[in-house]
Amino acid sequence: MVSQEQRRRQLAREKFLRQQQRRTEARRKARTRNAVIASVLGVVLVGSVALYTTDAFKGDDDKTNASAEVTPSASASKVSDPCGKPAAGAVKSEKWSKEPAMTIDKSAKYTMKLETTCGDIDIALKTSAAPHTVNSFNFLAGKGYFDHTKCHRLTDTGIYVLQCGDPTGTGTGGPGYTIPDENLKDSSLKGDVYPAGTVAMANTGQPHTGGSQFFLVYQDSQLPPSYTPFGTVSEAGMKVLKKIASAGAQAADPTTGNTAPNATVVIDKATVTKS
Repeated sequence: MVSQEQRRRQLAREKFLRQQQRRTEARRKARTRNAVIASVLGVVLVGSVALYTTDAFKGDDDKTNASAEVTPSASASKVSDPCGKPAAGAVKSEKWSKEPAMTIDKSAKYTMKLETTCGDIDIALKTSAAPHTVNSFNFLAGKGYFDHTKCHRLTDTGIYVLQCGDPTGTGTGGPGYTIPDENLKDSSLKGDVYPAGTVAMANTGQPHTGGSQFFLVYQDSQLPPSYTPFGTVSEAGMKVLKKIASAGAQAADPTTGNTAPNATVVIDKATVTKS
C-alpha cells in the first residue's frame, strides 16, 4: 500500500515533470517564432551557400533576404496603387570599404526626411543612443545613396513593417560596410515589441551586420530585440505608412522571398538635417 507521503511525493514529481514539459514547449515555440520572424527580415551574404533563415530583418551589405515563413497575404484582386510616379533619376551603386568617420554632433538632434512617391515620411533620429547608425545615414543620404530606391518588402502578417534602403530593390544590396548594433535596450522596446512608428536596422541575424537597409513599423510588432532602433516616424509620416500598408503586399518572390508592397514606394530623395 502506498503511504500518503509516498503519494504526495509522486504527485509532486508528476507536477514537476509537467512544468518542465510546458517550459520546454514554450522555449521551442519561442525559438520557432523568432526564426520565423527572423526569416522575414533577414539578409544573406553574397557568396554564401545557405540563406540566413533565422533572421527577421535581413538586408544589407550584399546580403540576400531569406525566404519568409511568415509572409504577407497576397491581394486576391488587383489593388489600385495609392502612390504617384517616381521622380526622374537613377539609383547610385557606389560602395565603400569601411564605415564612414564620425562627423555628426552626438549631442545634437537630427531628423531624416524620406520624400517618397506616397508622401513625405519624417523621422526623428536617436542620435545620442545610436550615433554610428545616425552618422551612417547622414553620410549615405548626403551621397544620394537612397535617392530613387524602391522599398522592396512589406509584411502584413505576424509583423507589420515596410523595408527599404536597398539600391538593388531585391534585398541583396548594401553600402559595402557594416555598422555596430546600438540601442538594443531602448526604453520603447517593451515585451519584445517594436511599437508602431519605430525605425530600425535590418541585419543578417548576426551581431553588427547592419548596412543600409532599414524597416519602418506601421503596427506594433513582436520581434527579438536584435535590430537597432534609431528613429521614430512623425504622426504625418504614420499616415503615409498606413496608406502604403492598406494597399497590401504581393505574394513572396520565389527567388528572394521578398513580399513587395502593392503600392509603388520609391524614395525620391532622402535628407538628414541637424535641428
